[in-house]
Amino acid sequence: MGMSKQEDIPDSEEKWREILTEEEYNILREAGTEPRFSGELLDIKEKGTFHCSGCGAELFHSDQKYDSGSGWPSFYDAYDEGNIETRVDTSHGMRRTEVVCANCKGHLGHIFDDGPEPTGKRYCINSVSLEFEPED
Repeated sequence: MGMSKQEDIPDSEEKWREILTEEEYNILREAGTEPRFSGELLDIKEKGTFHCSGCGAELFHSDQKYDSGSGWPSFYDAYDEGNIETRVDTSHGMRRTEVVCANCKGHLGHIFDDGPEPTGKRYCINSVSLEFEPED
């Protein structure tokens, strides 16, 4: 249930809870993680764009998607870097780089330095955080 306009972004966690499923809320708002190989967007091979399921911002394009074998949708680059922010995540005794939607601050996943060329990056993203919009 994505939203398109930035002003539609909920201004409280209660409002987020009203519009997101329990799983979406856990991942987007509480930085949860879907189980490996469970995401419905993992195996998508069609052309199209991946949008934030919280606010609809364009995040990744199918041309940037690749099979990392990690169990989560993986991209070697962002569609629009302005729509993505990174934060240091020290949870679970690890130091990782969290990826969030710059527009609604929803948790998307993490970025690692073990991706393919040309970027060497692996954006490891929860399917639940994304909505896929196929190209016509």
